[in-house]
Amino acid sequence: MTTSSHPGGGAAAAVPADQTAPGPEPEPGSPLAAASGPSSVIALVVVLVASFMELLDATIVPVAAPAIADGLGAGEAALQWTVAGYTLALGAGLITGGRVGDQFGRRRVFLPGLAAFAVASAACALAPDPAVLVATRVGQGLAGGLMVPQVFGIIRSSFAPAARAKAFGAYGAVLGLASVAGPLLGGLLVDADVFGLGWRTIFWVNVPVAAVGLGLGVRFLPESHVAGRAPLDLPGAALAAAAAVCVLLPLVQGHAQGWPWWGFVLLALSVPVTALFLRRERRLVARGGQPVLDPGLLRVRTFSSGLAASALFFGAIGSFFLLLSLYLQYGTGRSALETGLVILPYAAGSILTSGAGVQLAARAGRLLLVTGSLVLAVSQLLLLLVVRGGGAPSYWELALPLFIGGLGLGLTSPSLVDVVLTGVPARDAGAAGGVLTTVGQIGNAIGVAALGVGFFTALDTASAAGAPPLTAYADAFSSVLPWQIACYVVAAALMLLLPKHTDAPGGGPDVSGGGPATVSDAGR
Repeated sequence: MTTSSHPGGGAAAAVPADQTAPGPEPEPGSPLAAASGPSSVIALVVVLVASFMELLDATIVPVAAPAIADGLGAGEAALQWTVAGYTLALGAGLITGGRVGDQFGRRRVFLPGLAAFAVASAACALAPDPAVLVATRVGQGLAGGLMVPQVFGIIRSSFAPAARAKAFGAYGAVLGLASVAGPLLGGLLVDADVFGLGWRTIFWVNVPVAAVGLGLGVRFLPESHVAGRAPLDLPGAALAAAAAVCVLLPLVQGHAQGWPWWGFVLLALSVPVTALFLRRERRLVARGGQPVLDPGLLRVRTFSSGLAASALFFGAIGSFFLLLSLYLQYGTGRSALETGLVILPYAAGSILTSGAGVQLAARAGRLLLVTGSLVLAVSQLLLLLVVRGGGAPSYWELALPLFIGGLGLGLTSPSLVDVVLTGVPARDAGAAGGVLTTVGQIGNAIGVAALGVGFFTALDTASAAGAPPLTAYADAFSSVLPWQIACYVVAAALMLLLPKHTDAPGGGPDVSGGGPATVSDAGR
């Protein structure tokens, strides 16, 4: 599964991919084989609408973050949790959600997931305070963890191989559209203040879309599942999430609360919790079970290097759009819509190179990934020079480095998982793809926390010294850009250990849907 990058919510990886083994081919005469023509097209529309909605939601939030802060009185920690909580919950649910769909039926899991996403969206829109908003965003992420993994299985089971490529192409186009529409629609909805709802409209918009999807889905979505039912590794998934929370909670809350003692205790606890998780997974493998992570995969150099590179790559992107939005709106005085327009060149750049990136991966492999990561590093360096230049930068001064960054994202994101999986035994490709995607999501969430700490610490220092807002926010944003550059450079070095090329054009084992990298792909 390729990952996706949300502004502030996704580490740019191209597409939330299916972490599970490919579903069965439709057999002649079966209901699935017969579901061609209008019925299969409507089924495709349903899953595409749901994917568009989920990705749109992730790309909208960073642009609306300042309005959320003003409307709810949300502090720095609440803003970070609004982004990181969603990403962490989504990542924690992806592998388990994929297996639940394989065993109990993808339609049977997709539709409740879509309904839960709509309910959580409405709860976000009604949130009376930051704590409720964070909790409902986590609910959205968990619902997405049920819904997203079913998309690829439904497409595979609804279309014959000849038509499947076009269906996945449509999926990629929808992701590209969402990456462009998200920031713009977010800015437009916030500035329009429809019915006086302000930022709440970015969540309300999901409800009618989901209602249409549910109505069509009940009527037209086919059912499919994988034969055999292995027990779900829910304790393993819970331990992995607990280890991530032990790191995230003190990082996000620590600065706002003066670095309390319990934060250091939780950070220390993350080590034994991780060790307990790995021990449990080893024992589960020894008993013939299906763990969240087979520790044996960590001994494969390609896979372990790919995990580290993925965590760094998506961790660097994780907080970028949230912090950029804060700088643009609070620092330079731009509106939410103007902020969305500034982000647009990044989306355009990623769309331009993502298709070529997938095709070049078969020949260029790791060279393509290294190039994309270094291009992103160069783009951040150019942006650093612009932000430090003094004064409020013009649209075009910001657009050039952001466009270059989008080009780098498009080169790396769609192919990262496929290149890594080329060096993994074929029997382990499905599980390894799911773990890679989940680690990208967790890296994204940790990036939001860690880089957010640096940003808000520098902001407090500059503000305490009496700096005007433009200077204070420029100093804060400038303080995190070198760390992002370092993450991209180290990720590029780790990518040198990956395979030189993938097995075939378009990527390695079929564990992802492919498609363009999007602004919202970061870490997803």
